[in-house]
Amino acid sequence: MSNDIVIEAWNTVLFEKFSRFKYLFIEGYASISEEVLSRRQYEKGAKVLDVGCGFGDCTLQIARSLGNDGTAIGVDCASNFIQECEKSASQEGVDNAKFFVADVENDDLGGPYDEAFARFGTMFFNLPGLAMKNIRQSLRPGGKFTQVVWRKREDNPWLHAAELCVREIVPVISHDETDAVHCGPGPFSMAGADMMSDMLQSVGFERVQFERFDSDICIGRNIEEAIQFALEIGPAGEIIRLAGEEGERLKGQVFEALQDVIGQYVRDDGTIWAPSSAWFITAFNPA
Repeated sequence: MSNDIVIEAWNTVLFEKFSRFKYLFIEGYASISEEVLSRRQYEKGAKVLDVGCGFGDCTLQIARSLGNDGTAIGVDCASNFIQECEKSASQEGVDNAKFFVADVENDDLGGPYDEAFARFGTMFFNLPGLAMKNIRQSLRPGGKFTQVVWRKREDNPWLHAAELCVREIVPVISHDETDAVHCGPGPFSMAGADMMSDMLQSVGFERVQFERFDSDICIGRNIEEAIQFALEIGPAGEIIRLAGEEGERLKGQVFEALQDVIGQYVRDDGTIWAPSSAWFITAFNPA
């Protein structure tokens, strides 16, 4: 299965949308990033791979913790994201953070790495089993892989409630019914613990463990931004985009409907913080 369509999406329309809301992907997810990274003290001098590194904020954070002798290496399928990562590393003076473009399902990832990490960077693989196998093979014997993925839709209402709202208004078109580029399987593709455990073990990982982490995340500095975020990003935004002209025509109606959906998460200062739920998944390459 070719990933060309998905890679094109992340390099074009999704890159543009994610860049528009870069603040929310970094500051909004900060509580999750800080929690998962605080639980794992990487050894000084280690070599760590950050899978699906996006804007590279976690890669830079890991690099800082490794000392001058260690290296954090971010990989992403989209060259536009990698260019942003390299720019950030240069601006922040993080010399031990490196980045490269690769399709994690098929390409050589280098290595061997002491550890691999991914924060919401693995959920959009068309063939996730291939990607997991490739990641494991890039680890040294005994190397650890830590990934963060969203749990079930119902425990992430900031995405799911918006999706349900949009589905009532906009006709849903599947990926197979359009030639439009798309993000891949979607944010909840790895929500099932049994499925993920079976997949990781089937490609050779061992000692697979799951830990649930719930936290409120910022999805907007005001309600207008939070609604625009929902309209552009995630399942709700994907439904509107794939619906083409009809989706655009109905955007105003959707915006009004989302006022009540998003409005329930407004704090006293006007910012929008919604409940979220993620899995912290760890697994080891056999020693």
